[in-house]
Order: sequence, then C-alpha cells, then structure tokens
Amino acid sequence: MLRKKWIWIAAIGLVTAAAAYAQGEHAEHASAETMVLPVLTALAVILVAAKLGADIFARIGQPPVLGELVVGVVLGNLTLVGLNNFNYIVENQIIEILAEIGVILLLFQVGLESKVDEMLSVGLSSLLVATIGVVAPFTLGWGIALIFLPDASIYVHMFIGATLCATSVGITARVFKDLGKVHLKEAKIVLGAAVIDDVQGLIILAVVSGIIVAANSGLELSALGISMILIKAVVFLVGSIILGQFLAPRVFGIASALRARGILLAVSLAFCFLMSWIAGRIELAPIVGAFTAGLLLEEVHYKDLLRQGEAKLNDLIEPIAAFLVPVFFVHMGMKVHLTSFANVKVLGFAAALTAVAIIGKQFCSFGVIGRGIDRLTVGLGMIPRGEVGLIFAGIGTTMVINKLPVVSPDTYSAIVVMVIVTTLITPPLLRWSLGRISDEGHHEVSKLRKIRTERPRKVIY
Repeated sequence: MLRKKWIWIAAIGLVTAAAAYAQGEHAEHASAETMVLPVLTALAVILVAAKLGADIFARIGQPPVLGELVVGVVLGNLTLVGLNNFNYIVENQIIEILAEIGVILLLFQVGLESKVDEMLSVGLSSLLVATIGVVAPFTLGWGIALIFLPDASIYVHMFIGATLCATSVGITARVFKDLGKVHLKEAKIVLGAAVIDDVQGLIILAVVSGIIVAANSGLELSALGISMILIKAVVFLVGSIILGQFLAPRVFGIASALRARGILLAVSLAFCFLMSWIAGRIELAPIVGAFTAGLLLEEVHYKDLLRQGEAKLNDLIEPIAAFLVPVFFVHMGMKVHLTSFANVKVLGFAAALTAVAIIGKQFCSFGVIGRGIDRLTVGLGMIPRGEVGLIFAGIGTTMVINKLPVVSPDTYSAIVVMVIVTTLITPPLLRWSLGRISDEGHHEVSKLRKIRTERPRKVIY
C-alpha cells in the first residue's frame, strides 16, 4: 500500500513539473509542431488527476465521476495558493474540442444502454413520473433564476430551468443494484422513468437552445415558432429511430462483408459523429444526435460482425470513453471559480437551486399509479443530476445572448454545487428509504404471524 502511495506521489510530481514546463513552452512557441506539446502535458495532467479523484471518491462510496469533477475544481483554483501551472489547460482550444468529443461519446454510451422497446414497455407510471419530474424542476428552476437573476434575459432563466430537468440514472441504478432491490416495483418505475426523463430533457434542451439561437439572431419567436422548434426536435428523434431501424441493418450488412479489423467500432463511431453533425446542422445540440445514434445501434443489427469475432460495441467504446470522458469532467470542473462563493448572493443561489432541484423531483410521486408502491422512494430515486446536469450547464457556457454568456461563471459555479450535492445525497437517502420499506415489510409479516399464533384453535370432540 505504501509503495502505491509513493507511485501516485511521483506521478503527480512528474505531471506537475511537465505542466510547468508546458506553460513556458506554450508562451514562447507558436509553431504547429510545438503546439501539440502543451496538449500532451495537459492530457497527462488530466488523466492522472481524474483517476486519482475517481479512486478517492470510489473508496468513500461515492460516484467516481464526482471525483473527476472535484479534482478539476481543485486544479482550476490552484491560483488561489499561487500556482498558475494549469491555467493553460482551460484556455487550450484543442483540450476543449477533446472534451466536447468526450461528452458526445458519453451520450452515445447512454444511448447504447437504453433500448427503444424498454422505453415503450415501462408503463404509464414511469411515463407520468418522468414527465412530472421534468415539468416541476423546470418551472421551479425558472422561478428561482428569475428571483436571483432579475436583470438577466428570460432565455437565461429558461436555460437554468432546463439544467434541472434530467436525472442521472447511473447513480440510482447503482444503489438499487448494490442493495439487491432492482426487482422492486419502485426500482423499475424509477429506472424506466429516468430513461424517458433523459429523452424529454434532451428535447427541452433542444427547444431552449433553438429559442436562444433564434433570439440571438434577432428573431422574435411566436408560440408557433417555438412549436416548430419542438416539432423539429421530436421529428429528429422519432424520425431517426424509424429511419434507423430500416438503414442500420443494411449498413452493417455491407460492413460485415469487409475483412479489415475494427469494422464495427469504425462504422459505429462514424454513425455517432454523423448523427451529431446532423443534429448540430439543424440547430439541435450535437449530444441529441449522439444519444439517438446509440439508441439505434442495437446488437441485432451487427450480429454478423459479432459472429466474425468482433467484440460487443459497448466493450469497444469503453476504452475510448475512458480516455476522453474524464477530459470533459475535469475540464468542466476547472471552469468553476471558487472566488464566486465569496459572494453571498452566489451561495444563496446555489442553495436555492439545490433545494428546488430536490423538491422538484418529489412531485414525481404524484405520477405513481397503483397501490403498495412507496412514493417517497420513487421521488428520492429521481434526485441526482450527475453528468447530465453538467452537460447542460457546459453547453450554456458556450452560448451567448446579447453578447453575454447564457450561463455566467457565477451561475455555472452554482449549478455545479447543485449537481454535486444532489448526487452525493441520493445514495444515503435511497438506502434509508429502501431500508424503511424492508423494516415495514418485516413488521407487517411479524404482525401477521402473531395474529395467526394468537388465533384460538377450534376444539374437535
């Protein structure tokens, strides 16, 4: 164990020294050949830091992704103690592009793990839970933004509401799985609702982003204009799924005739990037296209390639995602300015956002249909925002309205606090609620047994 610690210390020291050197190189040289050197050291810093942060958080029973985010916050704020070695990472455009590709791959993976038939078979409860779990937080987030940012544009208020919509299914699924409660009705409703929630959240993001782009171009949108953006987002998702069901088997059928290695990975990534490009060209977020691409690529479409010895697509994507997705989370963390929290108003905004993010998802319980289902567990299971909230906030930092960012540095810091808190509190709350259900069930069984044993026996003469 001691040896491992020294290895980590040596690695951190090495990448820190490399970062200091790279900063000097970046300042002195500008040729195409030397521009890659700061990128190489930046990637070394990000990957070592990300895995160290993920390891620490995994050891304390928290999602590793939070460790990657928090270590990014630390790196981005070392200037507070006089260390400026890592500033160039946030400003490097190549790192920013790699981070964007990382988030596209992340949504592609989410799509791969979601199935169209599962979404259609989760039942009315999951649909209602998901819908209420999007509408309530969106409305509450809009209202809180209006209170704390009264001078900001209505589009800013709208976008902040959108960041509260989606649920991180991975964190809730992990808790249910760890406790062996996946079979419960509550778990099935939450997991089904979270998948639908993602789709609805992406549609809202597409609509809000489209409205902001139009407004930024000097157009005033009517109700009809907003409806057209909504229709465009829905048509893209539904149309892609319908058309993809027809095209995907034929594309992979042609690909299976090729004898080169890595055909499945190459064709799948090309499809993901093409769908992301199409989404971007029609003024939707590229992540909408990436999610749709993952949703379409079911194993049945490339079974011939699997027979030829190709590994499963999820396994092929994982190593690439393990490289690029941490770049996104660390880069997002580095954009958080801790100095923002010296402002009491920013702290209040972060607290209020967190409160409405939690309260908004408790309205989900009104969507549960049927008796014997614990509504509190359903509401608690929908709380975590995780990576999805970060993705929405990150997109907001790149959008501009009236020459100002839609999500300012202070607002971004407040949203990151909301994401961290909602993600941290969900596992213990869900464990408590599931334990409460088990205790109540045990109490009812004991009570029933007691009644049976105390029941007077008939005497037969």
